[in-house]
Amino acid sequence: MASTNDIAVHGTTIAILSVMALLAACNVGPKYSKPSVPAPAAYKECAAAPSTEGAWKTAQPRDEAVRGKWWDRFNDPRLNELEEKLEISNQNIAAASANVLAARAMIREARAQYFPTVTAGPGVTNSRLATGFGKPLGITFTTYSFPFDASWEPDLWGRVRKTVQANSLAAQASIADLENVRLSAQADLAADYYELRAQDTLKQLFDSTVRADQEALDLTQDLYITGVDTDEAVAQAEAQLKATQAQDTSLGILRAQYEDAIAVLIGQPASAFSLSVEVSEAIPPPIPSGVPSELLERRPDIAAAERAVDQANAQIGIAKTAFFPTITLSASAGFQSLSAAKWLEWPSRVWSVGASLEQTIFDAGLRKAAVQQSQSSYDQTVANYRQTVLAAFQEVEDNMAALRILTQVMEQQDSAIESAARNLQEADVRYTAGLDPYLNVITAQTALLADQQAAVSFRMQRMVASVQLIKALGGGWDASQIPSSKELARRVPNGSNAKH
Repeated sequence: MASTNDIAVHGTTIAILSVMALLAACNVGPKYSKPSVPAPAAYKECAAAPSTEGAWKTAQPRDEAVRGKWWDRFNDPRLNELEEKLEISNQNIAAASANVLAARAMIREARAQYFPTVTAGPGVTNSRLATGFGKPLGITFTTYSFPFDASWEPDLWGRVRKTVQANSLAAQASIADLENVRLSAQADLAADYYELRAQDTLKQLFDSTVRADQEALDLTQDLYITGVDTDEAVAQAEAQLKATQAQDTSLGILRAQYEDAIAVLIGQPASAFSLSVEVSEAIPPPIPSGVPSELLERRPDIAAAERAVDQANAQIGIAKTAFFPTITLSASAGFQSLSAAKWLEWPSRVWSVGASLEQTIFDAGLRKAAVQQSQSSYDQTVANYRQTVLAAFQEVEDNMAALRILTQVMEQQDSAIESAARNLQEADVRYTAGLDPYLNVITAQTALLADQQAAVSFRMQRMVASVQLIKALGGGWDASQIPSSKELARRVPNGSNAKH
C-alpha cells in the first residue's frame, strides 16, 4: 500500500500536469501576417517592347520560365563549364553553406529545451565529525553516492516553441541567403565572361586595324620615295600606326583582370588559370519575365527578407514571455550509503521531487524595454523587406529597358559603321589619286575604329544586361525550394553540402 508521502507526491504531480494541460495552448506574441507590398499588375517595359521579338517576353504559361541552370540558355559550352566549377569551388558559396549548417544546428539546440536535462554525478566523500549534540565524537566516515538529477521547465507560454520557430525562420533565411550568394556569383561569372569575350573581340578588331595601318604606312612610304607624297604624310601614318598598336597592347590589361576575376569566382589561383582567346557574336536569349507578383517568390533575397520579418515577429513573442512566471520541475534519485559494499543496494536508494515557481516582481522596465526593442526590430525588417521588393522591381525594369534600348542602339550603330567604312573607302581613293592629304584618311580611320569599338561595347552591355535580367528575375529559383521546419531540424552529416 502506498504511504501518505507517496500519495502527496503523486497528488502534487497530477496537479502540476493538470495546470500544464490547461496552459499548453497558451501562445504569447502577435500572429504573423506577411507584410503588404506594392506589386504592379505588369512591368511597364512590357508595353514598350513586342512580346514576339527582342531579348525577353512575358511568360505564357509558366512552363517557359527560367529554371535550374539558367546559363544553358546562352548556348556557350565554355560558360557552362565555368559555371559548374563555380558551384563546386566558390568560397563565398562554401561560407554561406557552412552558415546554413550552423543555423540548422541552432534549431536542434532550441528543440532540446522541450526535454528535461538529466545529469549523473557519482562521488565518494570522506568526512570527519568533531562534535555531535554538544559531545566530542571524532568520527571519520565515507559517503558513497550515485545520484541522477533531472530538471525541466515546461513551455507553458510558448517561449521554447517561439525560439524554435525563430531559429527555423533564421535557417530558412540563411538558405535563401545561400541561394542569393550562389545566384550573384553565377551572374558575376557570366558578366565577367562576356566582358572578357568583348576584350577578345576588341583585340581582333585592333589587330586587323594595326595590319591596315601598317599597309597604309607602307603605301605612304612608297609614295614618298617616288616623290608623290611628303615626309609629313609618312610621319602621320607612323603616328597613327604606333597609337593603334599602343591601344591594341593596352587591351591585355582588362582581359587579364577579367580572367583573374573568373579564376577567383571558380575557386582557383589566378596564376594557375587561363582562358583561350575566342571571338563570338553572342546574342541574348529570349528571357520570360513573368508578372511582377511572381517576383516575390522567385528572388532569394526577397525570400530571405520576408523570413527575417517572420523571425522578428517571433522574437516579439519570446520577449513577452518574460512577463509570465517560470515553473521548474526537478527530481533526484539514486543511491547513497556509508558502505561501499552496500552502495548500489535497493535499501540505499534516495529520491526527491519538487517544483518551483519564479516570477520577476520588479525590473525597472527591463522587460517592457525588451519588448519595445523587439517591436522596433520587427518594424525595421518590414521596411527592409519592402525596400528589397522595390529594389527588385527596379532591377527588372532597368535591365528590361537596357535590353530594349540597346537593341535599337545596335541597329543604329551598325548603320554608323557602314557609313564610316564607306567614308574611309572614299578617303583612300582620293588620297591615292593625290586629291586629298593623308590626314583625311587618318580622320576616316579613327572615326571607323571608334564606331567599331562602340559596337563591341554595346554588344557586351546587351549580353551583361541579359545576364543581370535573369539574376533580377531570380535565376529560375523559387521560394518553394526552401525546406520546411521539420526538414531543417533533421541532422546533416558533417562536411555535407548545404544545398537545398
